[in-house]
Amino acid sequence: MKKASILSIVLFFLSITFFAVTGCTDNSGKGRKSPADDLLVVETTIAEIHRAIRSGRLTCRELVEIYLKRIETYDQPTNLNAIIVINSNALKRADELDEEFRRTKKLRPLHGIPLIVKDNYDTKDLQTSGGSLALKGSIPPDDAYQIRVLREAGAIVLAKSNMAEWAFSPYQTVSSIAGTTRNPYDLDRVPAGSSGGTAASVAANFGTAGLGTDTGNSIRGPSSHCCLVGIRSTMGLTSRDGIIPLYLRNDIGGPMARTVEDAVKILEVIAGYDSADPITKACLGKVQENYSQFLDKNGLKGARIGVFRTFIDSPTIDPQVKALMEKAIDDMKSLGAVIIDPFVIPDFKELTKKLWCDMFRHDVNNYLASLGDKAPFENLAELFDSGLYSASIERRLKRALKAPAQEVPPCQDLYNEPRNIAFREAVLKAMEMKKLDAFVYPTWSNPPRKIGDLKSPAGDNSQLIPPHTGLPGFTVPMGFTYENLPAGLQIVGKLFGEPDLIKIVYAYEQGTKHRRPPEKFPELY
Repeated sequence: MKKASILSIVLFFLSITFFAVTGCTDNSGKGRKSPADDLLVVETTIAEIHRAIRSGRLTCRELVEIYLKRIETYDQPTNLNAIIVINSNALKRADELDEEFRRTKKLRPLHGIPLIVKDNYDTKDLQTSGGSLALKGSIPPDDAYQIRVLREAGAIVLAKSNMAEWAFSPYQTVSSIAGTTRNPYDLDRVPAGSSGGTAASVAANFGTAGLGTDTGNSIRGPSSHCCLVGIRSTMGLTSRDGIIPLYLRNDIGGPMARTVEDAVKILEVIAGYDSADPITKACLGKVQENYSQFLDKNGLKGARIGVFRTFIDSPTIDPQVKALMEKAIDDMKSLGAVIIDPFVIPDFKELTKKLWCDMFRHDVNNYLASLGDKAPFENLAELFDSGLYSASIERRLKRALKAPAQEVPPCQDLYNEPRNIAFREAVLKAMEMKKLDAFVYPTWSNPPRKIGDLKSPAGDNSQLIPPHTGLPGFTVPMGFTYENLPAGLQIVGKLFGEPDLIKIVYAYEQGTKHRRPPEKFPELY
């Protein structure tokens, strides 16, 4: 037989195998190219997905199927352990959105976008456990506000992610319901806490973007450890309704994404007043309908950026993180920023003493009451007596139970508590004196720890300024230490100063391009 004939036969059988494996047929049975031929899901963005849907190269169902296959292939087999539960209705919802697009030829703002949601957001069709066996199987009566508006915008809740139990730990993501989540850049290391499941999932491209919550670190820290953009917005810009609280007065939910643009598109949907959360009255008249308009590649030109060296010159900072921070400062300057170095907040140590207020018992009792008759426990005391929690958090629960069970919260919110007001006013006064648009420091001063290591320097710089002042804090990738361990740059702005922060972080991101995916989670073909 001639070589050409043999080659033709081989190619024929290869083509048959390709279509059998990929299932690349449309509903009419006619063969067409796989969406993966045109759109690589690894690192894809909302805009790229919507272009592919509009052009007919991709459907919402195909996109969901790709992400589900990635979760099946990578999450448990690699021991990443980022996902708690898959939404069994995700494909059905994708089909509904596909039909809507065929009918209307219009896409909603987040049409068909699969999101990974931290398991402390109420979802009416999925378990919401807070990472605790005590709430395993608990189905809330309705969606959290942010979930509801995201679904209305067309987003698909693809899965719920693992979290630190009750959101207690900023250092690691370990729960009694799902165990330990690992860092996709180094599976021997942590993704920080408590939104580590969302961070690991989004970094490994299990969904287009995700939601985390941040009491003192837990959007920004895991985003920094997993080379993501994380947004902790101004207190009151977004609703906390339907989020299992840690300390409600400090809690904020928000986006975690691979790009600034995607994070901003999610912020655009969730920002706004919600009658169920009184703190959002603060945002009335201050919400931008279109935050995407501030995605300006030249956004650093003329911006006045302070360098907060209190966290940079720490004796325990890792030298490679410090080197990345100095490079980030130089990069911002080369991109047009006016650098004010150092930026000093007078009396910083004194102002940051005794700011935390343990509201866990009060807030969790209120959350359990919100579940109505389906609540598995009436209060925290009953929950503690059940023993359905990790031994590692028993002491924390006992401490919370020492607080009196009272209807009135033990502390006021950040806009009315005197110590928080004093701290915020001191920061804003210092910024005004230097005419700053924002100030910067490393999100964490040390690389991700090895799993089980709770003794080496942690380097968490996120526990003080935004959570206690109410100011917004964004984190954006600023490079890698030790070849493959991500580090993040934190940028803090003024109250409801998100437009300026978006300009700054977008210009920095576009001018440096530090984001890269973890090598152990490549494209599936």
